[in-house]
Amino acid sequence: MSQAQTKAQLTAKIKTPNALCQEDKVRIESYLNRYDGVVGINVNFRKGETTVKYLTDRTDIEQIKTAISNAGYDADDVLANAESYKRLPKACKKFEDGGGHPKPKGQ
Repeated sequence: MSQAQTKAQLTAKIKTPNALCQEDKVRIESYLNRYDGVVGINVNFRKGETTVKYLTDRTDIEQIKTAISNAGYDADDVLANAESYKRLPKACKKFEDGGGHPKPKGQ
């Protein structure tokens, strides 16, 4: 009889300061859902924070932050991919770039 092996799972909170509306939430969640090992995602656009649950044998925090960056958003210390950011709708861009989002509180 074999025993089921428990996969190591971690939860990470990642600052996503330019994800500030429902559209941003949907975009990040749908992008991360494509990644093997990501088992849960919650983008809290009111706090500018994304919580990700992932399996450590399939992915790691750096790959997840890079994925968020590739979707066009800052993720902790990883800045948004410039080409992906350019493709975001104007309303989803940073205020200083002519977008619809005001600067997040505390920055």
